[in-house]
Formats: sequence, structure tokens, C-alpha cells
Amino acid sequence: MRTAILLAAVVLGTVASPAFAEMSKDEMAKLLTELDDRQRNGGDYKALAYLEQKEKDKADVVREVMIFRRDSDDKLMLLFTKPKSEEGKGYLRLDKNLWSYDPGTGKWERATERERIGGTNSRRSDFDESRLAEEFEPKFVGEEKLGKFETVCLELTVKPGVDVAYPVVKLWVDKVNHNILKRQEFALSGRLMRTAYYPKWQKLFSESKKSEVWFPGEMRFFDEVEKSNSTLVLMKSVDLSNLDQNMFTKAWLESKSR
Repeated sequence: MRTAILLAAVVLGTVASPAFAEMSKDEMAKLLTELDDRQRNGGDYKALAYLEQKEKDKADVVREVMIFRRDSDDKLMLLFTKPKSEEGKGYLRLDKNLWSYDPGTGKWERATERERIGGTNSRRSDFDESRLAEEFEPKFVGEEKLGKFETVCLELTVKPGVDVAYPVVKLWVDKVNHNILKRQEFALSGRLMRTAYYPKWQKLFSESKKSEVWFPGEMRFFDEVEKSNSTLVLMKSVDLSNLDQNMFTKAWLESKSR
């Protein structure tokens, strides 16, 4: 029922409440830090995700991708396993650089933060650990209703020298459980580029963190430039067990396509 209500907000839009209480700069910084911390494991993270891409005049494309993270070292690896044409393709984040690998050519290429992961509407940041407090300065917009949800809306502006997909982000955060429900991303010109909805959140207890780790069980991304393009991401499984110590390397990812 909660999923249906939130998705209805895609059609109904966001309605401002008649009154709201201003959040201080310290309160906003604390909220961003909490949003980051609740999604971080402090150890390793492995997930299997299902991606469904919809584009105008094209058949829907379904992909499966393995997500590997080591939050303690800021490392990330994405490995596509389906369909056959995508098998072995992947991405590796090392030293704040994102690299893409194509087993067909055997070549690595540096990718930008705006790289469409696997040709979908998803980006690197959608699968990586959250760094909102580290990357953005917040500004209070107000309290707003998203469907039947009471939310706090913040506008985030990227900090100097930080590389992100889009420099301005608006977040709608559930006032009750502090889950992000909606995110919009804007170009410097102010043009809306992408809208994301997070109708399902799940949590697991982490032995390494000694507390719960939250993750979006479902993400829906809508391209605001090519209006007919959208991507559904479903997390099929999440495992917080330790990974191979030496797996976050180009050689390891290359070996999976041989």
C-alpha cells in the first residue's frame, strides 16, 4: 500500500504545506550525515540488482548487475551478468575515478559522473555509498506533502571542487523515518534533468557496523530530457559479508569475462 501511495505522487506531484518550521544549518547538516550513515556499512556490500529500461519506440531491455562495495576504502565495482550481450561489462571506481570496461574490446575507458550505467537512466551514485554531507551544501525549502507522506524538502548545491553528476539536487525526506522518497537533479542552468523515486526501503543488520544498514529496495528513474525514457531498479538480494580482499582491481573484473 505504501508503494502504491508513493508512486501515485509521480502523477499527483508535490504539494507544499501551508506552514513549515525552518531548519537551521546545523540541523540540515545533521540530517544529511544521518542519511549517509544509515546507508553505509563500514565494511563490504554485495547486491544483485534487476534493471528494466524503457525507451520510446524500443523494446524494453532487462539487465542484471552485481554491485560490490567496500565503504571503508570508497571502492565500488559493477559487473553485468545479463543479458548475454552485456555479460562481463562493468565499472570500477578507484581513487575517485570511474572506469568502464568492455570485454568485447578489452579496453578500459574513464567515465564521467554523468555516465549512464549500462545505457540506463541510472548513475554511479545510485549504487555507491551516500556522500550527501561530504559533497553538498544544504538549503531549507520547506515541509511538503508527497502523496500522503509528510516530507522535509532540501535543496543541495555541490561544494567547490567536488565532481558529481549534477550540481543542484532537491531531496524530499520522509519526516517519520528519514527515508529519501524523491530526488530531482538539475543542471547549472536550472533545467531539470532527472527525477528519482524511492518507494521501498529495506534494512539489514551489519556485523561490521554493529547496527542496521538501510538500502532502497526499489528505485525509479525518469529522464526529464527524453521524457519517454525511464529505468526501474529492483534489489533482488543484499549480502554484507566480507568480500575477497583483492577483488577491487581491473584484473579481477577482466577475469569474469574470460
